Amino acid sequence: MPTKPVLPAVELKAIYQDTKTIAVVGASADPAKAAHAIPAYLSSQGYRILPVNPRGGVMFGEHVYRSLQDIDVPVDVVDVFRPPAEAEAIARDAIAIGAPVLWFQPGTDGAEAVHLAENAGMTVVTRLCMGAAHHQLGLGPGPSRVPTSAVT
Repeated sequence: MPTKPVLPAVELKAIYQDTKTIAVVGASADPAKAAHAIPAYLSSQGYRILPVNPRGGVMFGEHVYRSLQDIDVPVDVVDVFRPPAEAEAIARDAIAIGAPVLWFQPGTDGAEAVHLAENAGMTVVTRLCMGAAHHQLGLGPGPSRVPTSAVT
């Protein structure tokens, strides 16, 4: 069940305009997964992608951080590709690093996580794919395909 309505187009466009760096929690090295295809698309559109995955390594030309709290540069958006059971912990970490926007890919949010982030003053987006919305707002060509599940 959705936790809140999607933001108006003008607010979504402002997020993209103000964003330079996106931390992708649950980023995947597997091109068949949404957690790879969407960040790869956003990277192709000029956004710096900071992958977050406990496996470490390198993705999208960037060091893979093991947690949000390991990131040592400012983050504009935390984009989530993890199951809803992890949403609250991710929201707490996003608050701790001072990210202004928390974006839950479809099927990844939880009511308590949204509540925590909003109470901390964050803008929260749910029920929208960050790559698909970029295209729907006329900001780019969109990912070549939008996988059906956002959860890694």
